[in-house]
Amino acid sequence: MAAEVIEYFRRGLLQMRTQSSDTDRQAEAVQIALLRKATVAQRFAQVCSLSQMTLSLSRRAIARRNRHLSEAELRVLFVRHLYGDELADGFSAYLEDRSHEEA
Repeated sequence: MAAEVIEYFRRGLLQMRTQSSDTDRQAEAVQIALLRKATVAQRFAQVCSLSQMTLSLSRRAIARRNRHLSEAELRVLFVRHLYGDELADGFSAYLEDRSHEEA
């Protein structure tokens, strides 16, 4: 399948604009062909995997920049960056209430 896509591309039969400026056009054509060939379940699994990786990398970056914060403070900061002050403040209050209940 990938070879066919590359051949169509070379002949000019497959016209598409590049979606990514840092990816070779032939490589991108192969990626798109593979995505089109994938089942809905496979594409959904890829989306979930990419989302999880993005969240994990975000958490790690926040932790590296804020080594002085506790785990709970890092969680609140993560929520603040992703969802805003209002939700982060509510999450912080929830964590504080929960810690008092456990004590």
